[in-house]
Amino acid sequence: MSNILITGVGSYLPKKVISNNELPVNLDTNDEWIKKRTGIRQRHLVTEGELTSTMAIAAAKKALQNANIDNKDIDLIIVATTTPDKTFPATAVMVQSELNIGIGPAFDIQAVCAGFIYALNVGSSLLKTSNFSKALIIGSESFSKILDWSDRSTSVLFGDGAGAFILEKSNENSEWGILSSNFYSNGNFSDILHTDGGPSLNSQVGKVRMNGKEVFKHAVEKLSSCLIEAMYSANLKIQDIDFLVPHQANLRIIEALSKKLDIPINKIINTVDVHANTSAASIPLAFDNALENRKIKNGDIIALNAIGGGLSWGASIIKYGKPD
Repeated sequence: MSNILITGVGSYLPKKVISNNELPVNLDTNDEWIKKRTGIRQRHLVTEGELTSTMAIAAAKKALQNANIDNKDIDLIIVATTTPDKTFPATAVMVQSELNIGIGPAFDIQAVCAGFIYALNVGSSLLKTSNFSKALIIGSESFSKILDWSDRSTSVLFGDGAGAFILEKSNENSEWGILSSNFYSNGNFSDILHTDGGPSLNSQVGKVRMNGKEVFKHAVEKLSSCLIEAMYSANLKIQDIDFLVPHQANLRIIEALSKKLDIPINKIINTVDVHANTSAASIPLAFDNALENRKIKNGDIIALNAIGGGLSWGASIIKYGKPD
């Protein structure tokens, strides 16, 4: 059976950085309030000329360079995003065109903050069941475009950015790559995290609406349960995990996961303080940050998990990189 390796990682953050003290004064909040409840100190926001597609392209270029492969080697492109440039075509085809990748499947996945886990699952499955050999998996979000900047319960939480993985199929008998994964949705909870608009509903993009207490309750339970399942499927225990890279929603959820799963906090990659919640981009952004800071290294066992609107959630266990 083919193994699906993660051989390249890249990311992009908008140049504009907004600290808590620089948020709109009408939010009736301050740096201490935000840091205490979320752990967030700042966020990156897109400005003129920075789009979901341009961030995706920048992250993809870095991932391709990191994997040391040519653009034309890519057979499949999947972009996880809730904030595409246009209703259609897919952001993925814009990436395909700009990078001159050539003819092949390119499409978007919409599972909000769980989108990158969904894209990993779909991408790895397609590689295993087709003659494709390499896939470009991207999470890219301009989430600031759908925020209500008068609502402090949501607007202080989110930021913009993009991250990308290169997946490569290997037919060697090796225990590297994606070791296990799962993903779920339960539409009965769709009303606790949603937007109040859409093309079919009212022809408006809509703004983010959230019941924070309910989301927190579901986040801790579902993030822990899907990760336990993924570890069981990979025949691993908590102590076998070198690092957990969770969706960067807020520090309270990360700390609750640490306690519930008995994972030391120093084994959890945390960039929520500098990136805020970048939705589908948060896992690859945090992963690339950990690589740049020499925390994650080739051969490490890494757990990934995320939850988002839907509710949608899932987890993956990977052995990063490839044998020397």
